[in-house]
Amino acid sequence: MVDYTTPVTTTFEMQRQSIEQGQRALTQSVELQKQMTTAMLDSMESTESAQRRTVELLQEGIHNTLDVIEANMPGADAGTEDVRAAVDEQFEMLLENHAEAFDTLTEEVDEGVASYDEMTGDYLTAVEDQLELLLDAHEELEVQSVEAVEQLAEQVEEMQDQMEEMQAQMRDVSEQTVEAVEA
Repeated sequence: MVDYTTPVTTTFEMQRQSIEQGQRALTQSVELQKQMTTAMLDSMESTESAQRRTVELLQEGIHNTLDVIEANMPGADAGTEDVRAAVDEQFEMLLENHAEAFDTLTEEVDEGVASYDEMTGDYLTAVEDQLELLLDAHEELEVQSVEAVEQLAEQVEEMQDQMEEMQAQMRDVSEQTVEAVEA
């Protein structure tokens, strides 16, 4: 008996593997996006630190300039102290605003990431549930298809047997006819 079901079961298995690979690719894609978001958050901290250090270096540069002025211009101490105080006040406000801006930005991004993580978690769960239903239906369709192919194969074999019987009967009739004609 010829096995007509092997191509059918192989096709269904390949389809299932393709569906499962697609699901794994989707999950890996979401995980990659989460890792990229985490990396972005980490880089925000580095960016904030680098910017703060740049502002502090600028303030330090202005202080050094005022120190040079004081050292080279007698009597400039009083004027440079006022400038130094104003510069320090402005830089303090700038650093406070800078810290607040990054805190707000980090907080907003953290909330967005948390919402995204929750949404993608729900999405992946829904996809997994739907794929499970799809795979169950797919397996049932495979069972039905294999049964249909087996029934068809049985019918084909029965027809082949009947054809062989008919051919044998026709040979017998032909032989009898030839014998009758010769006799």
